[in-house]
Amino acid sequence: MDETVEDDISEIPQHVVVPNENGVVMVINHSKIHAPFSVLWATVLYCAEFICASVLSSMYHTSDDVIWMGLTITFILVPSVLTQLTLTFVHRDLGRDRPLVLFMHLLQMGPIIRCVEALVVYFKAGRKEEPYVTITRKMKLKNGKAYGSPMEWEIGHSERKLAVHRDAFKRTAVIQAFLGSTPQLTLQLYAAIQEKYILPARLALMIISLISITYGALVCSVLAIQIRYDEYKVSMKPGAYLCMVLWRGLEIATRVTSLVLFSTALTFWVIPVGLANLLFFFFQPWVEFWARRASLPENVEKNLSKLGTCVVLCLVTLLYACINVFCWSAVQLNLAEQELIEKQPRWSRLAVYYTLRFVENLALIVAWYFFKSDFYEYVCAPLLAVQLIVCYGLAVLFMLLFYQFCHPARKLFKHNVEDCLRCACCWRKEHTLVPQVPPTPDLTVLPGLHETDILEDLEAA
Repeated sequence: MDETVEDDISEIPQHVVVPNENGVVMVINHSKIHAPFSVLWATVLYCAEFICASVLSSMYHTSDDVIWMGLTITFILVPSVLTQLTLTFVHRDLGRDRPLVLFMHLLQMGPIIRCVEALVVYFKAGRKEEPYVTITRKMKLKNGKAYGSPMEWEIGHSERKLAVHRDAFKRTAVIQAFLGSTPQLTLQLYAAIQEKYILPARLALMIISLISITYGALVCSVLAIQIRYDEYKVSMKPGAYLCMVLWRGLEIATRVTSLVLFSTALTFWVIPVGLANLLFFFFQPWVEFWARRASLPENVEKNLSKLGTCVVLCLVTLLYACINVFCWSAVQLNLAEQELIEKQPRWSRLAVYYTLRFVENLALIVAWYFFKSDFYEYVCAPLLAVQLIVCYGLAVLFMLLFYQFCHPARKLFKHNVEDCLRCACCWRKEHTLVPQVPPTPDLTVLPGLHETDILEDLEAA
């Protein structure tokens, strides 16, 4: 279900009809429209990163650093082109007569014109009464539990248009973060270490890229919650956002730093490490798809053929793999489903991912420590290694705190973090105890009872 309004129903002045025979409360008035801050923020990040990368490329051209300049431009253009295609695809502009919008997309300025459109829709909304285009039904969540009867309310044209803009910019934020900002941050950090100095433009680009990646990971986490609990009206508290920002920021910064340090010590070995990660996460959904002997989902897009569907699925899988190389994607692909998302995430996958990722980061840091160059003689290498390990541990800690205390639907979990940790401790305790030898039964006592037990066991077998 598309995202509609992001405010709580209880805070909206509205005329409500009594519940019908099915217990559903119908909301007559339209909900208050929120400003498209997510669209504006994604546009600001896109423009800031594009400008900083362009200035840095110009500086590389002046200093004849052809390799750094070429890679920087590549990591600007590839996600930018994909962003324009995504916005055009979501808004279905190819079949409409909109030459100015398409021209802006050709100039790589599509997010700007889309942001202007969203702001125009927002400021024009509410001036006249609009007919509704759809009805949505949600249940309220209060303190993590379902509360009250299901509620239905009308979605007007302005709300629908803003929802489309928000959904489109969420997709572009993820694409920009993990296909552009992540390799850009890795490249600039590697260049700074190799050249042994940091340019102001390079530092600004690294900071903006890290913010963009953290925001993209945050969008992935929120989308996973909205998809999993689509029938509920989910509202996130500021503490939950803060916990997720710390979790995602520490996780991504530690991962990127570990890869860059490893690449400075063993330059050519980082290529098979990165490719192994990318190929594993790329083929994992396809292997599960073939193991289930499922067929391709229909109606992924009405105008696509089977070949077009395969191409779209490959691009989605590539984005999924790029996310998982650097952080937990929070969603699990199921190529047999029409929505392409597994709605029943498993705790075991989360635990396995972070365990293996911690081991891999530790191995990369240890390899860097033993094969580091002379440049790190001026750096306390043991302290840096310990800091990276502690930061990743803190990221996992903030993740556990989020799922245990800050998740908006934590009361709906069948098992929470505390239950999993208690089960793990009990399992470890049972296996560490010395097993006691059971006493030898006295077969002379109650022989009829033992014969009955034996006969029952035979019948059961």
